[in-house]
Amino acid sequence: MTLSLYVDTARWRAHQQSVLAEFPGLVPVAKGNGYGFGNERLAAETARLGTGILAVGTAVEAAALLDRYEGELLVLTPYRIGEEGPALPPSRVIRTVAHADALRALPMGSRVVVECMTSMRRHGISPADLGRLAVDGVRSEARTRIEGWALHLPLNRPDGSDPVDEVARWVNAIGAAGLPTDTVFLSHLGSADLAQLARQFPAGAFRSRIGTRLWLGEVDALQARATVLDVTPIARGERYGYRQHKAPSDGHLLVVTGGTAHGVGLEAPRYVQGVLPRAKSLARAGLATVNRTLSPYAWNSKQLWFAEPPHMQVSILFLPGGPQAQEGGKAPALGDELSLNVRHTTTHFDRVADR
Repeated sequence: MTLSLYVDTARWRAHQQSVLAEFPGLVPVAKGNGYGFGNERLAAETARLGTGILAVGTAVEAAALLDRYEGELLVLTPYRIGEEGPALPPSRVIRTVAHADALRALPMGSRVVVECMTSMRRHGISPADLGRLAVDGVRSEARTRIEGWALHLPLNRPDGSDPVDEVARWVNAIGAAGLPTDTVFLSHLGSADLAQLARQFPAGAFRSRIGTRLWLGEVDALQARATVLDVTPIARGERYGYRQHKAPSDGHLLVVTGGTAHGVGLEAPRYVQGVLPRAKSLARAGLATVNRTLSPYAWNSKQLWFAEPPHMQVSILFLPGGPQAQEGGKAPALGDELSLNVRHTTTHFDRVADR
């Protein structure tokens, strides 16, 4: 019995092709849990797309895919001086650096993409560092070959600033320092912005690194489902579970696949904007203080409550009894599947099944 991700493969791949057409020079991204699919599956999909390059999160992820993907691998996490990790062949793997010192510390023959400090303020070289790179002679004929520059941009711009202007300032600064501006890797820039940059810098190549939109953008092609492992009738006031809570009404306890090991019940912090979203967050927090937490599971289109916090590999849900709660169908049987609304980047499915 498994936690499954069902994929309408034809629809999913058609979406990938549409994103590829919209973003010429696309660099697919596969990292972490592989957006719920696993990095090996995404490497195979990237090979089908024919981009010739795949971006991964870490050096360890790159090493794991060397025998699974024949193209080039771009490691997004910047190289740290003295880091311990697998040996990666420069013929296949491009490292990212965010400091001039790290660039010089890489082994002879390394190929690199230099990360620039954008308004994200996460990591990257400053404009002042460009002069150091040029003076040190770190160019194609030196020990380290610069394959391009990376600009990771913010998702929102409440100050009204223009992302194209930010990229253009960096391209101009790089060129003014006497460094190559042939290729710029970008994150979180729209296709219209890319077209504008291509017109402004016709000699350069602007390549978008895309993960979430590429793999998860066609929501209707993906369906997460959990298997019902057990169904137990329970009467109002009866006790159950680890903490022996009382059932609030007649109903059923459903034991279903999916627990903390899968990422079920674990949630990354979200940025909340607006009065209504904040009110909903406060309401959920208030209910949680009295041990009432909605689960991501649904039966007959009705979202169910956790009966208690998720276990490691299963969750226990409460399905209220009575004609109103059971409208449209009865309690599920063993082996039935419940729909599941989860965040794919934090969920580890037992299997991914094509349909």
